[in-house]
Amino acid sequence: MSDTRYRRKVLTGDIAEELRSLLYQKAQELDVTIEALEIMPDHVHLLIESDPTEAPQRLANPFKGYPSRMLRQKFPQLCSRLPSLWSRRYSVGS
Repeated sequence: MSDTRYRRKVLTGDIAEELRSLLYQKAQELDVTIEALEIMPDHVHLLIESDPTEAPQRLANPFKGYPSRMLRQKFPQLCSRLPSLWSRRYSVGS
């Protein structure tokens, strides 16, 4: 169960659109397909298709780290509103 008390509704408007673009860009770089993407104001659902030999952690980390850095550079207000953009948690299924 995730701890929702630290969630902030910041993934809206221009930030959400930039996040969408960054996630598709990262998917192309990693040679994976985004099957479904839902950006909610306080969290993201991302379903990708990848090579089954690829370790899930090697995919989760770039999808979280790269967009976080880019969004914080482009939207400095994110730095003051959140201690971090993403939690360390993620879910993997096959």
